[in-house]
Amino acid sequence: MNLLAHALLAGADDDVRFGSLVGDFVRGAIDPTLRAGVRAGVALHRGVDAYTDAHPRVVAARARFEPPFRRYAGIVLDVWFDHLLARDWSRWGAGPLTTFSDDVRALLDRRADEVPPRMRRFVEYLRRNDLPARYRERPMIADVFGGLSQRLSRENPLARALPVVEAQADALEADFAAFFPDLLAYAEHQRARFGVA
Repeated sequence: MNLLAHALLAGADDDVRFGSLVGDFVRGAIDPTLRAGVRAGVALHRGVDAYTDAHPRVVAARARFEPPFRRYAGIVLDVWFDHLLARDWSRWGAGPLTTFSDDVRALLDRRADEVPPRMRRFVEYLRRNDLPARYRERPMIADVFGGLSQRLSRENPLARALPVVEAQADALEADFAAFFPDLLAYAEHQRARFGVA
């Protein structure tokens, strides 16, 4: 899953949400000197990614992508599923999406000294583009795919992904609608295991 989903799945605790937001930028063993909630958030982020990758509806969705997109199907789905989450926020989240998005950026700003160095440019990108709220807009998703394409070291087709995804939008929407409630339940169970809301 992508940033918006990780922020939502982390629940209301700021430490857990922060850990979940930085999860893609923390490698290896989780630093034991981090606050317990931040450690729980990083662990939750990793668990959500593993659960997502193994879920039968996500596996089936990835298999629908033909080469050369199949190799990048996980990345494409992460972005597209965040688009669907943002677009249908009233179904999955609480309160206005813009408020939630502002809160996510404010949390990262308040804790700027804790943001991993590799993530700092990404935080600026979020601010500059009013993300994650603008994930609901398809033109923004095209820009996200273009940006991801440039960040990868090898040549890739990601900048051309939007029409490929749009061609299977109905099937992917059905996959998301079937998968996301399971992911919400998984995240809630994991947060309970960690002793956070």
